[in-house]
Amino acid sequence: MTHYKQLLKVPILIFTQENGLSRSKKMSAIKPPQITVYDSKPTDVYFFGTCVLDIFMPEAGMDAITLIEQQGIRVHYPMEQSCCGQPAYSSGHPKEAFDVAKAQLDLFPENWPIVVPSGSCGGMMKHHWPTLFKGTEYEQKAIDCANRIIEFTHFLLAIGYKPEDKGEPVKVAVHTSCAARREMNVHLSGWQLIDGMENVERIVHDHESECCGFGGTFSVKQADISGAMVTDKVAALKETGATEIISADCGCMMNIGGKIAKDEPNMPRPKHIASFLLERTGGKA
Repeated sequence: MTHYKQLLKVPILIFTQENGLSRSKKMSAIKPPQITVYDSKPTDVYFFGTCVLDIFMPEAGMDAITLIEQQGIRVHYPMEQSCCGQPAYSSGHPKEAFDVAKAQLDLFPENWPIVVPSGSCGGMMKHHWPTLFKGTEYEQKAIDCANRIIEFTHFLLAIGYKPEDKGEPVKVAVHTSCAARREMNVHLSGWQLIDGMENVERIVHDHESECCGFGGTFSVKQADISGAMVTDKVAALKETGATEIISADCGCMMNIGGKIAKDEPNMPRPKHIASFLLERTGGKA
């Protein structure tokens, strides 16, 4: 078993707007999450790619795997994986969610961390699988998997990854998903990775803590509300003047990117943080 300890305080920097200029200052209003730090870096991990990433943004998944492998860690990608069951679960269909999630349980037999490049899917697997399988023969296996789930940006911090920035100066805006922020409590992980890069300036935007309006089937069932939410989100991102928009959740990237493509063709498209880190550290041409 891989043992780990708790690092209680993580220095976080944010950027605020004052007199038209950006300046960095230590964050005090938000309590930093506890970051799981491994006593020894794991030699192997599983990678659960998520169905959205696999179907719509496979390059981001490959970039995440490359980053992990560059740290000397073997990545195992179970080819039979499909979906965590969250779309059905959050739509009130636990039986269908059970069937989909059950098909994933046997894919992680070794006691290795399960890295998930999405706060939303990670939240489903870590916090809802034990409930979904409670009282069934699969309960203990679900709990075992849940205990090994770790979100991608959190994992990078846990292994002591520090990106060496080789890019030109750039201003970025970051969107963190609701699940990453409120369920997995890892929204500061992505911020810390970005703030640790010498030539990257992160600009805080209005509506920073608000949902983009995706929410899986919510964006279909409540299209008007979803549309209003993503309109506010894109307007706030545009106001920052950032030349890069970064996120760690592909569902949010699809929603925000779709709005940008439709109404703001001159804005940058959202980029997964794995791709951004790989590009900035010279690991991707």
